[in-house]
Amino acid sequence: MNEYHVVFYATSTGKEPAKEFIESLPTRAKAKALRDLSLLQEVGPGLREPFSKHMADGVFELRVNAGGDAARMFYFFFSGQQIVITNGFLKKTQKTPPRELARALKYKKDWEVRHRGNVS
Repeated sequence: MNEYHVVFYATSTGKEPAKEFIESLPTRAKAKALRDLSLLQEVGPGLREPFSKHMADGVFELRVNAGGDAARMFYFFFSGQQIVITNGFLKKTQKTPPRELARALKYKKDWEVRHRGNVS
């Protein structure tokens, strides 16, 4: 079975929004987020609802539910086995905030431009 490789998106200044988001989570939610990332790494594109949902233009939402906390992280697949985690947020409403999805799409485009020559 092919295992996927999870990497965190980094801005040109080295900031890693998704990693910072995970670190900011309460202990239980952080543990659940790391377990769900592990599951995503194992299953890859086979991960479906209720864990994952396609949002737009190849960007997916990883749905982390721990107690009363509903955390979401965006990700996309790059060069075969790579899963790039872009950003995350705590969900407080039924709908995903458009600015969070827009941020994930912007990060995806930036990653693709900066890593185009590094496809493995």
